[in-house]
Amino acid sequence: MQLEQLYAPLASDMEAVNGVIRKRLHSEVALISQVSEYIIAAGGKRMRPALLLLVANALGYRGTHHHELAAVVEFIHTATLLHDDVVDESDLRRGRSTANALFGNAAAVLVGDFLYSRAFQMMVGIEDMRVMRVLADATNVIAEGEVLQLLNVHNADVSVEAYLQVIHYKTATLFEAAARLGAILGGLNEAGQERMAAFGRHIGTAFQLIDDVLDYSGDEEATGKHLGDDLAEGKPTLPLIHVMLHGSATQAALVRQAIEEGGREAFPAVIEAVKDCGALEATCVFARQEAEQAAALISDLPASIFKDSLLQLCSFAVARQH
Repeated sequence: MQLEQLYAPLASDMEAVNGVIRKRLHSEVALISQVSEYIIAAGGKRMRPALLLLVANALGYRGTHHHELAAVVEFIHTATLLHDDVVDESDLRRGRSTANALFGNAAAVLVGDFLYSRAFQMMVGIEDMRVMRVLADATNVIAEGEVLQLLNVHNADVSVEAYLQVIHYKTATLFEAAARLGAILGGLNEAGQERMAAFGRHIGTAFQLIDDVLDYSGDEEATGKHLGDDLAEGKPTLPLIHVMLHGSATQAALVRQAIEEGGREAFPAVIEAVKDCGALEATCVFARQEAEQAAALISDLPASIFKDSLLQLCSFAVARQH
């Protein structure tokens, strides 16, 4: 299943969202428009806005607020990418130079700030306190996740639980918020909103786990990123934690040293250790379990092409190669 097929029921909605994005990116400050358009034009999977649109449509929503909110979610996500790339000193994303590599760190950080503030301007325009609360809380939790991840860099003693907290905060939270917003627009009660939020959280967790797998097994041309970036930055992701918990003493020591020192020198040996002790397969199993839990949470939604796409999104999150 390709994303193009999965998003087919959303063709007109995604076109409307793109229109909102183009309109709302406008600024009288030329550099803001230049950097923003460069980032948005790079594409991306748009999974978070698509998730919001699919949930709203699956629940029978028939308004236009979902277009504005989908754009808000994409702006928040894009702002986090801009800031992430500066913190990580990344020079490649989606097969193109990162904004910080092209325009400098200061421009990337400040345009990220512009996107955050523009997102808040847009959400206020919806005039729904529930919407503002969801997005304000999500943005704050994402920032906490970024700081948690920073504290874990070069720390080889991070537990599985601590690692999962980071990806919940940093990645799954925005998926969770997107699904909850779709549920709010779709008129679900509090219990229904919680159920859809959990659906988004499980998909987001599965998505990040596969990202961690692809950092050791992906194709650079397909992923648009350098393999081994996580290791080079000293990030203890689940495949590495698995080696330290279940690999041989030699393998565990190798991975520990690689995390603590960072860099790429040990990458070939670490890849061998990761594959030899089944760390990638174990992480994929975990991701599949998350996706299965997500699918179970929407089993009682009424049959529709949008529900079908949500179920396909669960499969895509773990089967993807980029």
